[in-house]
Amino acid sequence: MDFNIEKEEVAYFMRRLYTQQLTTTSGGNISLKSGDHILITPSQTDKARIKSAEIGILSITGENLTPQLKPSMESKMHLAIYNKRPDVKAIVHAHPVFATSFCISKKEIKTNLAGEAWAVIGTPVKADYRLMGTQDLAYVVSEASLNGNVILLENHGVLAVGSSLLQAYDRLEVTEAAAKMTFITDLLGERKELSEMELKEIDKLF
Repeated sequence: MDFNIEKEEVAYFMRRLYTQQLTTTSGGNISLKSGDHILITPSQTDKARIKSAEIGILSITGENLTPQLKPSMESKMHLAIYNKRPDVKAIVHAHPVFATSFCISKKEIKTNLAGEAWAVIGTPVKADYRLMGTQDLAYVVSEASLNGNVILLENHGVLAVGSSLLQAYDRLEVTEAAAKMTFITDLLGERKELSEMELKEIDKLF
């Protein structure tokens, strides 16, 4: 299998992350599970211009099936999540400025300010700091993924999972929007949060 369509999708969403200022030139990584294969963005690539030919392929056990390409340094983290969450088909990890600031400050991103945030991401979960690219990071983040679909990595960034690339991307983008709303309403000094009853009404819609 050549996975041309899947590679195009992974490259497209990586470029979209950069265009939407949700990551930097060298930051972030995206993967997509297709059967027993994982398509993943490479390390040290210009994320603004990444092409499908640069997307690597791993086996579900981590074997690099495209040895001419260097897969993301966070491949271990992606593989660990796929192994613990069979429902997950896509992972988007990036360092959006506002949401990542909350990962650093330890203040909570309020997802109960607007209906979209609650409907799309619910309550983000947190993962303690571990050095990037390590098995320790893969373990703590994959464990956190058992409790939510958006994980805030302490002093690192944000990771979102989904049943598709669009869903995972949407969750990360909405997390950044919720972080901005939290920051702005903190500055304004007043805000109305949705009540528990109002949140339950949203849950019933989805």
